[in-house]
Amino acid sequence: MPVLTRLIPSPVVVDISRGAMDDLAGLLADQRISASGKLAIATSGGSGLALRDRLAPVLPGADWYAIADGAIDSAVKLADDIKGKRYDAVVGLGGGKIIDVAKYAAARVGLPMVAVATNLAHDGICSPVSILDNDNGRGSYGVPMPIAMVIDLDVIRDAPVRFVRSGIGDAISNISAIADWELSHRVTGEQIDGLAAAMARTAGEAVLRHPGGVGTDDFLTVLSESLVLSGIAMSISGDSRPSSGACHEISHAFDLLYPKRAASHGEQVGLGAAFAMQLRGAHDDAALFADVLRRHGLPVIPEEIGFSVDEFVNAVQYAPQTRPGRFTILEHLDLSADQIRDAYADYVKTISS
Repeated sequence: MPVLTRLIPSPVVVDISRGAMDDLAGLLADQRISASGKLAIATSGGSGLALRDRLAPVLPGADWYAIADGAIDSAVKLADDIKGKRYDAVVGLGGGKIIDVAKYAAARVGLPMVAVATNLAHDGICSPVSILDNDNGRGSYGVPMPIAMVIDLDVIRDAPVRFVRSGIGDAISNISAIADWELSHRVTGEQIDGLAAAMARTAGEAVLRHPGGVGTDDFLTVLSESLVLSGIAMSISGDSRPSSGACHEISHAFDLLYPKRAASHGEQVGLGAAFAMQLRGAHDDAALFADVLRRHGLPVIPEEIGFSVDEFVNAVQYAPQTRPGRFTILEHLDLSADQIRDAYADYVKTISS
């Protein structure tokens, strides 16, 4: 008998609204995630303290764990600290690093994880991956995706606007990543998961085409939904393919070659996506990407994030080494440094016209 359907991994609940954080205790109880309120809540020792003061009265059964950084050692320590204490769930309350640490620790001890995002810097808030620093730099670790996703728009507004801008870059880079996936299908025969691709592309297009700005609830809601959909798309496909192509390879190259100077993840992948569109010959799309990035205050040339053209060329040339086995426009063209430099000059003309 043919398989007529498939189960789609996704959070039990997604709450994106103003004041959502104040309803956290009721949400967890209503969804039968934690009727007792016995929770392990991981948060930062800095900005997380204010949120702890705010939430502690409505979560009296919770224990709070301050997370030092986004390292694998911090994630293992959290897992060791919560092991055997009969918690209902682990809550990651903070930005991407805190949520990634909480996801890994929850997976290690076999508990469900609830993500309460305090910024929208990237699509890791709802992905089945934890990005953690280790002795070799940074690694990706497969984990279950969060069982619940909470985004309080009031809290998002209070975060520095650079985090929202970073999320914009990450969201629209999906479109470039899907183009790379389709290229690999044509050239190498790599299979495409059509549902994952549709979700990721829709998420990217929703942000790319939205007329609003970072200060409106409407736009922040669409961006939040897009980042959640990107995470679900990755869970459906079983890897980061729907949201990671040449754009992310270029970003990883910046991180590895210039670790103390790298910009935000979203700034780098947004720039990488616009340039990758130019490499594909999609000049109109490259110009559109650049226009949208500019409108939201993101960089469109490397000098705007502190890198010279030579450093950008080095990063693009090195980029394929960051994801061995992944086929993108960079692997397909296999450009020399001089060819990359020429392509960059063409890119500058495209986005300036």
